[in-house]
Amino acid sequence: MFKLTSLNLNGIRSAATKGLQEWVAESMPDCICVQELKAQAADLRGRFESMAEHKGYFQFAGKKGYSGVGIYTRHEPSDVIVGYGSSEFDAEGRYVELRFDRPGRRHSPKLSIISCYFPSGSSGEERQAAKFRFLAELYPHLAALKRCGGDSREFVLCGDINIAHQEIDLKNFKGNKKNSGFLPEERAWMTELLRDAELAAEAADALSQGKGGGMVDVYRRLHPATTGEAYTWWSNRGQAYAKNVGWRLDYHLATPAFGATARSAAIHKAQRFSDHAPLTIEYDWTL
Repeated sequence: MFKLTSLNLNGIRSAATKGLQEWVAESMPDCICVQELKAQAADLRGRFESMAEHKGYFQFAGKKGYSGVGIYTRHEPSDVIVGYGSSEFDAEGRYVELRFDRPGRRHSPKLSIISCYFPSGSSGEERQAAKFRFLAELYPHLAALKRCGGDSREFVLCGDINIAHQEIDLKNFKGNKKNSGFLPEERAWMTELLRDAELAAEAADALSQGKGGGMVDVYRRLHPATTGEAYTWWSNRGQAYAKNVGWRLDYHLATPAFGATARSAAIHKAQRFSDHAPLTIEYDWTL
């Protein structure tokens, strides 16, 4: 089994004081995708370059104490892609991709693991507009990555998407329909990204030919109807965590063939490292 975790740290130094490294050593995922490092390379040097036998690969934001993503892995990647080629958002530290291309692998020779941190638009109209620009850029990038120059590439994007897709993905959906993270335009983007994925996942011949326009929301593939159990983020205000007034903002978004290999999903709530909870999914896959 390939064990893959995603977690928004809300600051790696803060998360470390709450037992992050010990938990990674105990749970031992194959890879852990992290977002919102809120640190620079110099801050990680000698402290967080590796974590519990996992080597880290990162993209840092140009602005200090802001954003930043990384992937810690127990396996040696064949290639490391930092950024997705955006003139605007690569400077914000939002995308790192590890490729595990193995020409002799039977099920698929090309596989990418991506850690991605979508912008939040909650601070105002300017950042919401930036979020829409990010979504507009990322969609064709993912489509091109899937095609991979005509060859099929499997991949899974893990991260804080900052979008609750369905009404079951947040507690107070009625009161949030005009708020960033649950806007109709954001939800429509997710719907389009996932379009045809269910059909593609069901059609073995489509999978073998690399067809199917959609991606798979892996957690929802395994748990299509859960509500309160699905939340991964809680506001720090109003005892939201204690009352489980949460949102599902953290995802594994996979190509259909890779998503179809998911066997179990767990959201770790017994210990808090940040305002997000780790989402771990196990795949019947061998690197």
